[in-house]
Amino acid sequence: MSLFKRLIDAIGGTASQAFANVMESVRTVFAGDPEMRRKVAFSVAMIALSAKMAKADGIVSQEEVTAFQEIFAIPDEEAANVARLYNLAKQDVAGFDVYAERIARLCGSGTANCAMLEDILDGLFHIAKADGVVHQKELDFIALVADIFGFDERNFDRILARHVHPDGIDPFAVLGVSPDLPFAEIRKKYRKLAAESHPDALQARGVPEEFLAIANDRMAALNAAYRAIEKQQEPA
Repeated sequence: MSLFKRLIDAIGGTASQAFANVMESVRTVFAGDPEMRRKVAFSVAMIALSAKMAKADGIVSQEEVTAFQEIFAIPDEEAANVARLYNLAKQDVAGFDVYAERIARLCGSGTANCAMLEDILDGLFHIAKADGVVHQKELDFIALVADIFGFDERNFDRILARHVHPDGIDPFAVLGVSPDLPFAEIRKKYRKLAAESHPDALQARGVPEEFLAIANDRMAALNAAYRAIEKQQEPA
């Protein structure tokens, strides 16, 4: 039985009334398999918030659909179940805040800036900018989700700087550091972010293999920012 079919069967008719029940059921349906629970939790989170973001924006472009499919290389046997979950999320009367709060609890750490929650924000930005621009309603949506996830303004701005930079990329913003911070401290922050963004770390917290291409983009942004700052520190 496929993963999403197993999940839908386990929650029965409740899914037709509230998609939030789907996310709550992840805890119990996959209680005996923590690794699978992490993977399903991430996938359900992305399906739920992607659907809600599409509804908030009012327009679902083909580029956004393609971007969603890049995150989930959905096998043919799963396509109908994933589509059903996506449509349930769009139709559910519950607001996105209900989804985001339950997703934050699925993270399991109970702490702000949980790594999996940052992965989800990256996924939302990936989909939002697929048509060439992050529209204001999409940006507002992601910012509100980040707030519910527990990200403070400084950490959200750090994530935002990787995706939206109309005035050019600010390497200090990408690393979330002040330009007057000693270089040794900047290096320390860079190494911490790089370790959290390593593909092995993402896989360990349940991120699907398909998402690793997006993780590679994050690493490229971090590396480029660090090199730019390092070059500025070189003596003339």
